[in-house]
Amino acid sequence: MIQLDNLGVYLPQGYLFQNINLQINRGDKIGLVGKNGAGKSTLLRLISKKDKPSEGKVHMPKDTTIGYLTQDNRIDTTLSVFEFLNQSNETLTRIKTRLDVINHEIVERSDYESESYLSLLDEMSDLNHQFLLQDGYSWEEKIVSILKGLGFQDDELPRPLDTFSGGWKMRAELARILVNQPDILLLDEPTNHLDILSIAWLENYLKNFEGAVIVISHDRLFLDNLTKRTLEIMMGKIVDYPFSYSKYKIARAEEIDRLGSAKKQQDKDIKHAEELISKFRAKKNKAAFAQSLIKKLDKMERIEVENDSVAKMRIAFPLSNQPGKWVLDMKDMGKTYGPKLLFKNINITVGKGEKIALLGANGVGKSTLLARIIGSLEGEGIVEYGHNVKVSYFAQGQAEALDTTKTIYETVDETAVGDIRKDLRSILGAFLFSGEDVDKKVAVLSGGERMRLALCQLLLSPSNVLILDEPTNHLDLQSKHVLKTALQNYEGTFIVVSHDREFLEGLTNRIWDIEDYGLKIHHFGVHEFLERKMSMSDENNSLQAKKVEKKIEEPKPEKNFEEQKELKKKKTQLANLIKKTEELIENLEKENHLLQQEVERLDYSDEAKAEGVLKNFADKKAMLDEQMAIWEQATEDLLALD
Repeated sequence: MIQLDNLGVYLPQGYLFQNINLQINRGDKIGLVGKNGAGKSTLLRLISKKDKPSEGKVHMPKDTTIGYLTQDNRIDTTLSVFEFLNQSNETLTRIKTRLDVINHEIVERSDYESESYLSLLDEMSDLNHQFLLQDGYSWEEKIVSILKGLGFQDDELPRPLDTFSGGWKMRAELARILVNQPDILLLDEPTNHLDILSIAWLENYLKNFEGAVIVISHDRLFLDNLTKRTLEIMMGKIVDYPFSYSKYKIARAEEIDRLGSAKKQQDKDIKHAEELISKFRAKKNKAAFAQSLIKKLDKMERIEVENDSVAKMRIAFPLSNQPGKWVLDMKDMGKTYGPKLLFKNINITVGKGEKIALLGANGVGKSTLLARIIGSLEGEGIVEYGHNVKVSYFAQGQAEALDTTKTIYETVDETAVGDIRKDLRSILGAFLFSGEDVDKKVAVLSGGERMRLALCQLLLSPSNVLILDEPTNHLDLQSKHVLKTALQNYEGTFIVVSHDREFLEGLTNRIWDIEDYGLKIHHFGVHEFLERKMSMSDENNSLQAKKVEKKIEEPKPEKNFEEQKELKKKKTQLANLIKKTEELIENLEKENHLLQQEVERLDYSDEAKAEGVLKNFADKKAMLDEQMAIWEQATEDLLALD
């Protein structure tokens, strides 16, 4: 489907990557990984044809459709959420518009026998057939299903999209891409603005998606559950692993060990050769030998090892202020915004050492509840702090509040108190700031690095209760591992809002679930919580569907002879059509299989030949899709006649 041929991107500071040769096939589910700045988003832009490579080409059939979700989508429209999706398919919109015109003309005209009138009827028949092939009759149903899966409620579908936040606009854009069912999905951090239930829905949707998927994500569990192949951009190259993320990490670690051993031997050989060169270069009878060694070293391909392992954190975070047995007591807590009720009658006492995950769909009031707990927002009820309790709050924009004039070390040095101060450099090392890095100014740090530093500062603060609102946003996989390990070693109490399932699993011992305007407490893990939630959701949907579909069956009148004869004739016609399309489908599948093998062996240096083969492959695929649609409709029609 996609062939990357000697692809390269050159920047002023050198190659981002080069000599990339890859084939991506229909049905591939690929995780694209690599350190920040390695070129992951750049590669997606090249495949989507948004950018051009410095070298090489991206080959794909001309009619290939691509759905590309970027992190910087800008949506500015007064269309409703529903209409934003409804008007996104140009083919269906064109067909519907033309059918409306034709239907209006037919109603107005009376020249039923004229050639132009009959021509209109023929055109209407053709358009209706095209509409059927494009799944036009189930289009609106698909739109609603996908929007609901991504968290939109019925009353939100008519709302103008420009009245929603940026995160919800991103959901609408993702829904627009999915409903149009492109051949290839390129998804750059698709889970960033989704709640935990919407992530689970998207995961299931993509598993059943028939096209190719290439996804960049910092959600390890999402990658593990979805992908079967991992591409890593590393030191200007791409390494292809036929595994999901966790298996890739194991294989990668083994490869790093092997390369490390080989590099040690190579370094030893180089050092020995350099010693011989230095020893014999000045001697006439050995000068030629020294020159041959120099040439050998020049031609040698040096082994490079990029070690991405994270050192195990053995640092505890002792509390400088020990609280009493309970730390928070919420009494009759509630919050409304005008007529909108978020939650009410919350009465909970939080004990010392509890580790709580606060979950729920977006918009149910998680961040609002945190704001009520820390006292930054007024509402019903009260919150009382226990003896000697000191609360620290980590908001989603916390990293931006750091003093940019200070160094990394100065930032944590002014926060930490007590015995832990003597371990500051070790702690910074565990948070991936080692050696001379600690003397860098905050101003030069990336967004992810600032988040890491802000979280390190929070854990070193003299507080004993932490309130964390989406602390993993914009953290890479390494940094999330560091934070999770640090929180597991934290001796105090914390309440964390996060939609990252892998991050939460094994981290907390309580789940707070905001549902039906109240707060439910669960004592099982995130995985089991999600399974129960999804199961309940499926049951509710099933009950709703049964209520809608339930009808009073009336006895069908007996058909007369002519009606029976006509029915038999229709059944025979449909049965013949099904048999004919089945034969065509079987032959087309065989041809497509042979063409697929030819595509895999293509020599793209002969552009004319390659273009012809790819076009032939695309045409055959379109024919196969058309026959499949005819077969499905004929089968449904035959069943309906019984």
